[in-house]
Amino acid sequence: MERSNFTEREQIIEVVNRLFVYTDQQRWEALQEEVFTGHVQFDMSSMGDESKELTSQEICEYWSKVFDGVDSVNHLAGNHLVTIVDNSAEVFVYATATHFKESASEGKIREYFGTYNLHLKHMTEGWRIDSFKYELKFSAGNSQLA
Repeated sequence: MERSNFTEREQIIEVVNRLFVYTDQQRWEALQEEVFTGHVQFDMSSMGDESKELTSQEICEYWSKVFDGVDSVNHLAGNHLVTIVDNSAEVFVYATATHFKESASEGKIREYFGTYNLHLKHMTEGWRIDSFKYELKFSAGNSQLA
């Protein structure tokens, strides 16, 4: 992505949008190359996981396992609040994630509602996420997709 085509804010939001779209499409290589830095402070403790530093590859492997057997994943994000200071940025965003599994007998959908706090830094390749925190507000539906 060329810096001259978008404002800094637009570039940052584009990376955040790619985070969700590429995750839904399970484009793991694109996530690693276009969205994340090599190492990311990764915090999904609101969902029972511990906060830790992971490589972008480890994040993609983790999500690949989470979505194994799920027929479709759909993230919707909005209300981006972006703060830019020099070559770093903070982004707050609301998001929902809907997971669909046709063969689930106790309800075909589970949904998660929450917020993301993301930190990005500007690198030679463009803006990349180096810190990721998800705060689950609530969930609905068949949590196990059983």
